[in-house]
Amino acid sequence: FGAERKNSDGVALFDPATFDPLLAAMKQSLAGEPPAAGPVIGGAVFGRNARTVRDPACLDRLVGTLAEAVPAHVGMAIAAAEKAAAEWDAFGGAARGAILRRASTLFEAHRPALMALCVRETGKTIPDALDELREAVDFLRYYAARAEAEFSAARPLPGPTGEQNSISMHGRGVFACISPWNFPLAIFTGQVAAALAAGNTVIAKPAEQASLVAFRATQLLHEAGVPADVLHLLPGQGALLGEVITADPRIAGVAFTGSTGTARAITRGLAEREGPIVPLIAETGGLNALIADSSALPEQLVDDIIRSAFNSAGQRCSALRVLFLQEDGAERVCDMLAGAMAELRLGDPMEMATDIGPVIDEGAQSMLRAHQSYLDRVGRKLAQTPLPEEGEVGHFFAPCAYEIDGTERLQGEKFGPILHIIRFDGAHLDRVCAAINGLGFGLTAGIHSRIDDTIAAVAAKLKVGNLYVNRNMVGAVVGAQPFGGEGLSGTGPKAGGPRYLHRFATERAVSRDITAAGGNTGLLTLDTEQLPSQ
Repeated sequence: FGAERKNSDGVALFDPATFDPLLAAMKQSLAGEPPAAGPVIGGAVFGRNARTVRDPACLDRLVGTLAEAVPAHVGMAIAAAEKAAAEWDAFGGAARGAILRRASTLFEAHRPALMALCVRETGKTIPDALDELREAVDFLRYYAARAEAEFSAARPLPGPTGEQNSISMHGRGVFACISPWNFPLAIFTGQVAAALAAGNTVIAKPAEQASLVAFRATQLLHEAGVPADVLHLLPGQGALLGEVITADPRIAGVAFTGSTGTARAITRGLAEREGPIVPLIAETGGLNALIADSSALPEQLVDDIIRSAFNSAGQRCSALRVLFLQEDGAERVCDMLAGAMAELRLGDPMEMATDIGPVIDEGAQSMLRAHQSYLDRVGRKLAQTPLPEEGEVGHFFAPCAYEIDGTERLQGEKFGPILHIIRFDGAHLDRVCAAINGLGFGLTAGIHSRIDDTIAAVAAKLKVGNLYVNRNMVGAVVGAQPFGGEGLSGTGPKAGGPRYLHRFATERAVSRDITAAGGNTGLLTLDTEQLPSQ
């Protein structure tokens, strides 16, 4: 986490030369004509009056152009997707899985270009962009495997002699996938791949700040073999398109990642619709907390705090927002944290020396500045990272840490690199857990302790989807760390987990009386020596 960090012997912990060929390929991918994107319906690109897309790290830099979808495009896309749904479901899990595997290979083959778009369009650092590419590939391969295992054939069920029972999984129809800007490739791909794997056709609505990445990913999915009428892309303003998409009675399900307020609006809209009741799969962020007692190793703790709170400029739904420090040893941790924050380097995320890039846009920057002004009144600033010289031409916000006297000072989730620190008495760990649960969110949490009983007590009390012990709180791995919360943090099931595809599917059971065809002929082939003795 930083190109110039060294260990105690002066040996570099990270060698930028390792990335030199990749970095050169990324820059080469940006050397040509800036990409032009727009709505993709039936494989054709629509739209006009394209707007420019600017780099949040340098607003003078043109990244590409985007023609946004309008409500008329929604009806066109849904009509085509509905017509293609039955054939795509009948295609089978194994065939769909093979297409997703081909897509994963194409994603890797186009790694430099995809990473470069993530860096330039959304301000990700190069290591973050690489992690994102890997996660997208993991989603494609993981859901391909689940489709092959669970959607290829009916599974037999037990029953009495003379009866055959089975259950099979099928797509629901047309699924709307509404993805955020903070993981423009990974979450976009994960939602779409899951819906496709389960046998649904897809209307994909990416965040307006990250549509160039989504456009390129859609092209690669089509190139891999996803039929043009099975996957459609509708980039544009969420306020204009979101309600039109979810209100259409032909939409059979919605996958959404974003704010709790928007998820509530989608829920109300779906409830008011005529027709079938459809599922909403929502992941909605959180006020994530880390508890560190006096037994925690300060060096490891500070490193994990830095990563959890400030990686990706704090723009992760899993990011650390509230640090609970036991009073014994808190001063030392705070001093080390201030020193580590002073060493962080903000700047152009295309440079390997950069630790932290910009926040996504002016709205995010203004919100964070307003919250910092509030904290200046009610808290005590412990540290703030210096701003880069280019901060005036980009949407940069310097990571900062404030000590506050309790969770009542929090004002909901503030999506960015602001860390709130609360000290606690070691005898009152139960109160800390109650305060965290009282926030209503339940996405991620962390515990740093060398006392097993403390770890077990916290794990038993906290109501969170993902608990991290003696490590950072970001970077869930597909298949190994299924991700998703509860309470105000989402509906489940967990993305990258063994039950995620089930929510995208419907189940059909068949019971057959085979006595009409001469009984259970399988009994005639049994070896009598294997039958139980009388």
